[in-house]
Amino acid sequence: MSDRIIAACDGASKGNPGPAAWAWVIADPHGTPERWEAGPLGRATNNVAELTALERLLGATDPAVPLEVRMDSQYAMNAVTKWLPGWKRNGWKTAAGKPVANQELVVRIDALLTGRAVEFRYVPAHQADGDHLNAIADQAASDAAVAQQPAGTSHGAAGLPVPAARTEAPKGGRSGAPRSGQPSAARGSRTSKTLRAKFAGRCVCGRSYAAGESISKNAKGWGHPECREKAEA
Repeated sequence: MSDRIIAACDGASKGNPGPAAWAWVIADPHGTPERWEAGPLGRATNNVAELTALERLLGATDPAVPLEVRMDSQYAMNAVTKWLPGWKRNGWKTAAGKPVANQELVVRIDALLTGRAVEFRYVPAHQADGDHLNAIADQAASDAAVAQQPAGTSHGAAGLPVPAARTEAPKGGRSGAPRSGQPSAARGSRTSKTLRAKFAGRCVCGRSYAAGESISKNAKGWGHPECREKAEA
């Protein structure tokens, strides 16, 4: 069994709302794409497409294996790592007292995240030197939104979607996030030291941790230091 799953997911809406679709791509531990799927949503918003892509990815992966999810949607990532606890405390109302948008999707994603270790990485979209998995998922979602037909490995696709030309990276360095799935301070390290999370994620205990929060390595990935201590007790 693999010690980690690396994946990316994305959604697309041609009009927002308009013809929409979701897509995900799963890679081996070295980041080489292995399989992908995409599906139509009819008429939907981009946010619905992004959340659906995450839901479908979580449902297609083994919950016993730590998962790294690369996304270009800050809305979807923040919804399940930052805003979700407050929404639940407030009876599924926002801080402004309004009903949470796309609540049914968020509830299903929350259930799929429970009990598993998931690290979320934000990767900028449409960059010349951006994340290759995100580029594949982006193209797959865009193609499916136009065709309104499912596609992917299970549908007999012979290869991967070919990403469209992307914009140049900003001067002075690479665009996008580092390719390592671990927090930057832990790159190449397998110690149990406490580190600052570079990206938001979900501990195996079910609670989220934010970028910059202290985390440590446990048997199922990265999470709260106290959770590792309890497991080792």
